[in-house]
Amino acid sequence: MAQPKPCSPTCPAFKCVKNSLFFRREGVWCRLTEELCTVSKCTYAICAKRRLLPTGVCGETVRRKTVEKEPDDLISEPVKLRGKAFRKLGERDLY
Repeated sequence: MAQPKPCSPTCPAFKCVKNSLFFRREGVWCRLTEELCTVSKCTYAICAKRRLLPTGVCGETVRRKTVEKEPDDLISEPVKLRGKAFRKLGERDLY
């Protein structure tokens, strides 16, 4: 399985809120800090697709983990109803 990739300032969806990015031969530089742009440490880095995670990882490269649960695990203790909900449903215990 592929590893999650860090977000890069060369991505078309990447944007700096302060508009302080400029391109040099060595890479993408920040005018505020006068050094290479590091997405994971920058406060002003955002993604136009809203996929930038707090650790600087691109959310589009992360896969979700699904967990199968037994039906018995989903049912916990019954819920006691009172008042209006009890009158509408008519049962004391709701599973």
